[in-house]
Amino acid sequence: MELDPSKEDEVPLFRRGRDEPADDAVVDDVDDVETPRPARPGGPYDVDDVDDELARLDLGAMRVPVPDGCEVRVDVQDEQVVAATIVDGRSALQIHAFAAPRSAGIWAEVREEIAESLTSSGGAAEESDGPFGRELRARIPVPDSGPAPALQPARFIGVDGPRWFLRGLFTGAASTDPHQATVLEDAFRNVVVVRGGEAMAPRELLPLKLPREALQHVEGQHMEADADAVEPAKPTLDMLERGPEITETR
Repeated sequence: MELDPSKEDEVPLFRRGRDEPADDAVVDDVDDVETPRPARPGGPYDVDDVDDELARLDLGAMRVPVPDGCEVRVDVQDEQVVAATIVDGRSALQIHAFAAPRSAGIWAEVREEIAESLTSSGGAAEESDGPFGRELRARIPVPDSGPAPALQPARFIGVDGPRWFLRGLFTGAASTDPHQATVLEDAFRNVVVVRGGEAMAPRELLPLKLPREALQHVEGQHMEADADAVEPAKPTLDMLERGPEITETR
């Protein structure tokens, strides 16, 4: 099991049948009992619920703040942006945004799936209470660490929103030290989700994109690569540290 946030297919945290319907056509639970959607005191926010002037990177379905001293990277799979990772020194927070049913939250079910996946692969997970409600404190096997795989700490958080679900994965010092996690928790709390009105299957990744600044940077890399016949580097947002060049795009 890989801790590298860019390798999305290493941890099967979500399972959905091939014929599962889109959320606009989802049938409620068999007993017609809706699961209450937990409150989101203080964020993360739906785009219709936030009105502030905090600078955020516009990644399409997510608008992500960049705390002082941090950087934001994008995780790319099959040439598609699938997640954002905020790096704060020795800590990192990877954030995914998913579609969710209209009628119910999915975090409780997802927690069980993550725990089962980790346990079956030699790791461990335990539920606990955190600043966003129930979360998972986990230990993830490190690949290629020998016959007795080493385990690294991690922490999974989740928030159910209106027709969306936001999942965060802490690694590094923030996964075990509450003080080290403060900056990244505040960043997660200030993420804005732009769900859109299109019908999507539950748990399908919401579409993300590179912000304008990163696209300009990548275009510059391609031009240099064409001139030097060198393969351009994987697009990241390493150059986008908080400063006057970062503004919220509306």
